[in-house]
Amino acid sequence: MVYGFAVLAYISAIAQRTSFGVAGLEATERFNASAQILATFSVVQLVVYAGAQVPVGLALDKLGPKILITTGAVLMTLGQAFLAISTNVPMGLVGRVMVGMGDAMVFVSVLKLLPLWFSGSRIPILTQLTGTFGQLGQLISIFPFHMMLIGIGWTPAFSMLSALAFATLVTTVAFVRNGPRWTGAQPPAAHQGSRLAAAIKQPGTRLGFWTHFTTAFMANVFMMSWGYPFLVQGQGIDSATASSLMTVFVVVAVLVGPLLGALTSRYPQRRSTFALAIIAWILVMWIIVLLWPGHSPMWLLIVLMIAIAAGGPASVISFDFARTFNPPHLMGTATGVVNTGGFIGAFVTIYVIGFIMDLQYKAGGSTGELYNLPAFRIALSFQFLMAALGVTFMLIERGKARRQQR
Repeated sequence: MVYGFAVLAYISAIAQRTSFGVAGLEATERFNASAQILATFSVVQLVVYAGAQVPVGLALDKLGPKILITTGAVLMTLGQAFLAISTNVPMGLVGRVMVGMGDAMVFVSVLKLLPLWFSGSRIPILTQLTGTFGQLGQLISIFPFHMMLIGIGWTPAFSMLSALAFATLVTTVAFVRNGPRWTGAQPPAAHQGSRLAAAIKQPGTRLGFWTHFTTAFMANVFMMSWGYPFLVQGQGIDSATASSLMTVFVVVAVLVGPLLGALTSRYPQRRSTFALAIIAWILVMWIIVLLWPGHSPMWLLIVLMIAIAAGGPASVISFDFARTFNPPHLMGTATGVVNTGGFIGAFVTIYVIGFIMDLQYKAGGSTGELYNLPAFRIALSFQFLMAALGVTFMLIERGKARRQQR
C-alpha cells in the first residue's frame, strides 16, 4: 500500500513534467514566443530539477521520503495552478520553476522507499517497475490533458493537473510511511558536504551519472519539448495522431522495464552493456530518420519512438549502480547525483536545438515557417554530439568501477 501510493505521486509528477511537451504549440500562441523562448520553458524546469537533485538527495537521507514527496506535491499543486492563470512568459516561467522543484523531490524519494520496505533481488525489478508505472503519467498528459487543452482551453487543462497533484498530496499524507527500517541519516554525525563527496568519490556513482545522462537525455528532449513539434510540423502528422504516437513511450516502458529489471538482477556485470546497446539503437534510428528523403513513413517513426522510449527503462539501470556502490546512508545522495545526468543533458540539448532553429529562421529572413523539416534535421543532429560525450565518460567510469570491484 505504501509503495502503491508513493508510485501514484510519481505518476502525477510525470504528468506535470511532460504536460508542457504537448502544450508547446498552444504555449507559442499564448505567450507569443519564439522557438528559443519555448525551449526556455522546458530548460528552466529541467535546470531547476537537475539543480535540486543533490540538495534533495542530502535532505532525503536526513528527513526521509515521506516529507520530500509531500513537499513535492505541494509545489507541483501551486506551480500548475499558477501556470494555469499565467498570461506572459515571466509568469509562465515561475510556474514551471515550482513544478520543477516539486518534481525533483518525488522519484528519488520513491527509490529511497524501496530498501526501507523490500530487500534482495526484488529491488532492481521494483526500481524498473517504478519507472514503468510512472509512464502512466505521460498518458495523462497525452490524452485527458491534451484533449482538455484543445477543447476547453489553457486554464482548465492546467487546473486539472493542479488538482491531480493536490490529490496525491492528500494520499501521501494519509498512506505513505518511511518504514520500519528508517532510522534517519546514518552515521548521524555525517556532514552534508562529506556525504556528497563520499558519494561522488565512488566510480559507480559517476558511472550511474553518465549512464543516466546518455540513456535519458534524448527521451527527455523528445517527450518534454521537441518531439511533438517535430512530428506535427516537421513530419506533417496531424496533432491527434502525434498525441497517440506518444503512447509508444508508455507501451515500451511496460514491456522493456520489467525485462531490463530482470536482466540487471540476473547479470549485474552486464548492466552497462545493456545500456550501451540501447544507446546505439537510438542513434542508428535517428540517423536513418534524419537522412530519410522527405517525410519519414509512419512505420519508421514508430520504430524511432520505440528506440527512444527504450532509453527510459535503460536510464533506470543507472540507479542500480548508485545502490550497489554506496552504503545505505549515502543512497539518497548518490541517487540524487545520478538523477541529474539525463536532465542536465536534456536542458542543454533542448536549449541548443531551439537556438539552432531560431538561427536558421533568422538566416532565412524570418519569412518561412519557424518549424520545418530541414531545420529540424540540422538542429536535432546536435544530439549526436551529446551522446558521444556521454558514451565516452561511460566507458571511462566503467573501467574504473570494474577495477574497484576486482
